[in-house]
Amino acid sequence: MKRIAILLTCYNRKDKTIACLRYLYNCIIPIDHNFDVFLVDDGCTDGTSTEISEKYPQVNIIVGTGSLFWNRGMYLAWTTAKNTKNYDFYLWLNDDTILSHQAIGEMLSCEKEQNSKAIVCGAFCSSVDSTFTYGGKTIDGKALIPNGKIQSCYTINGNCVLINKEICATVGLLDPIYPHAIGDYEYGLRAMKHGFDLITTRTYIGHCEGNNLLPKWCYSSTPFIERCKSLYSPLGYSHPKYFFIFENNHYSLKQAVKHYMTIHLRLLIPSLWK
Repeated sequence: MKRIAILLTCYNRKDKTIACLRYLYNCIIPIDHNFDVFLVDDGCTDGTSTEISEKYPQVNIIVGTGSLFWNRGMYLAWTTAKNTKNYDFYLWLNDDTILSHQAIGEMLSCEKEQNSKAIVCGAFCSSVDSTFTYGGKTIDGKALIPNGKIQSCYTINGNCVLINKEICATVGLLDPIYPHAIGDYEYGLRAMKHGFDLITTRTYIGHCEGNNLLPKWCYSSTPFIERCKSLYSPLGYSHPKYFFIFENNHYSLKQAVKHYMTIHLRLLIPSLWK
């Protein structure tokens, strides 16, 4: 029997979290596989844990500090799972993601087809117009639209990602230095440095609505003090400290310094960017 650890983290979006779990438990799982769910409640005040405990008592709920955000919350879920059992697979899952019945089966099939040498990134589309929202992308940032075949990618979104235990043993876990963003991209690049491939699923495996808005610090209409707070918030997506670490580790010191400067230039004069 192959065992899968499903990893989630959540904060105050109870309805989405419950919906995510409902569709997860409706997935068709290969007969020789089973899964356990490890969910970090990072300080929810909306009764998320209470309702999950009532509806899905089998979920392992982990109490966070209230300041973990996505990456550090997922790191805690992953660490807890690893210390619980010897799992064959780990699957990251965002709690705003709606899986199709075939989602996990498709990911396992893709992983097997690549002889267990690849991380599988699930492709997702909008439920409104079926356009691509999250999944794998090329080196120049273009979305890899599912075409019925396995496609290699350069970066992965962490919405739904399957990692086998051999890759985990070699690459390690998400890097907890990053609070919220960057961690999924960083993990994919680190895995490639170790010789593993990144691939996307052959089909869309569910729905997840995209967020096309830029962070508040990118808009001239946002007052300067608020722009500063937004940029240095864990939710700013380009926190100068963590983005510098990421680029210095995976690209070059020159690129890290360049973007450290241009990020702050954009903070000062957002109108320079369209």
